[in-house]
Amino acid sequence: MESYTLKKPDSVKSRKRVGRGMSSGCGKTSSRGMNGQMCRSGSTHRAWFEGGQLPLMRRIPKRGFNNSNFTTNYQLVNLERLNKLSETDITPELLESKGLIRDKDQLIKILGKGNCDKSFTVLADAFSETVKEKIEKAGGKISVR
Repeated sequence: MESYTLKKPDSVKSRKRVGRGMSSGCGKTSSRGMNGQMCRSGSTHRAWFEGGQLPLMRRIPKRGFNNSNFTTNYQLVNLERLNKLSETDITPELLESKGLIRDKDQLIKILGKGNCDKSFTVLADAFSETVKEKIEKAGGKISVR
């Protein structure tokens, strides 16, 4: 076997050489079509560019009013998650260490999904009405920080 008889693998492909005459199959316009913006050298456009057509973001109807500057975002914790904890004094530091919230410095709200089997002392920023009833009925305390 001689080196000139070896065949390179199919995974190694040579690049397309454009503009090398009509017989190459990619001559004359070099696979760029006739005239227009994209046939010129150095021409590109953004992925969301739609030519002269009205862009999609301007065609979609905008409804309602969203004043996100003044919304309060709470980290939500359900009562059933607190009920699984062995501790009775529940603080933001404890919730963060157990992985129930991400940041102890942000606002925390306790929601009323689940039952309250034992008495808690809970420190949070907000409580739903059902949580207040359930915790106080079980003999626990609520304190707002």
